[in-house]
Amino acid sequence: MYICAQMRKRYLFFDIDGTLIAGGYYGNNYIPASTMTAIRKLKEDGHFLCLATGRSEALSRAYMEECGIDNMVSDGGYGITIDGELLGIRPLPREDVIALIRECDRKGIPWALQTDNSDTRLAPDGRFNEVARDIYQKTRIVPGLDPEDFENLYKAFIAGYYPMERSIESLKRLPWCRFQDEYIFVEPADKAAGIHRMLEHFGGRPEDAIVFGDSKNDLSMFGDDGWIRVAMGNASDELKEKADLVTTDVDQDGIWNACVTLGLVKPD
Repeated sequence: MYICAQMRKRYLFFDIDGTLIAGGYYGNNYIPASTMTAIRKLKEDGHFLCLATGRSEALSRAYMEECGIDNMVSDGGYGITIDGELLGIRPLPREDVIALIRECDRKGIPWALQTDNSDTRLAPDGRFNEVARDIYQKTRIVPGLDPEDFENLYKAFIAGYYPMERSIESLKRLPWCRFQDEYIFVEPADKAAGIHRMLEHFGGRPEDAIVFGDSKNDLSMFGDDGWIRVAMGNASDELKEKADLVTTDVDQDGIWNACVTLGLVKPD
């Protein structure tokens, strides 16, 4: 579907993994050159650029700096960074997370927690790492780790293969998503709320916004908020069904091609 963006100021919000960067979670990710070119041209033309990610602010800041983008909706919509300054991150419902961890303990399911804005999660023993085996985030072992010792709980990570999640009753009260075969992420999934906060702060209107995503945790951005919704070619089928425009894959000039189609940049 072709959509003319018109040459007025636009507010663009980019998911990171699978949208802005290619290569996955395992240390070989990169921002395609065509994406960097699109970002440069969009900035030169005065458009507002912002990241919109499920990642923590600490795990996203390097991508902000690489792209030269000063604003970010992080932590699945619960974190707001404006002009390079983190204004705050709202935690998950504490009692619901504690109930989840207690249930996992009863059932012998390994877990880890994010208790601050850093690149490190905490686990009570080595069982989580034995199952997860990833380098998405550092894990520090804290013997006797108890979620009740922390005022704020930002994320939880539950180790196990599908359909493990079906056996955990406490998950029904929390947002979660499976990005990896080995474990699930229990984290906020309301990027749309963060986008509305950002638009309000900068005086933008929903009809002037364009969002880009690829995964299930982008679904909140693909509701009926009035903005243009762009799904990457590598996006989930569910997201593509809700999109106004489906572009090519992230590693096949997806961002660049979308911006050309939308009339935001001119092809060389």
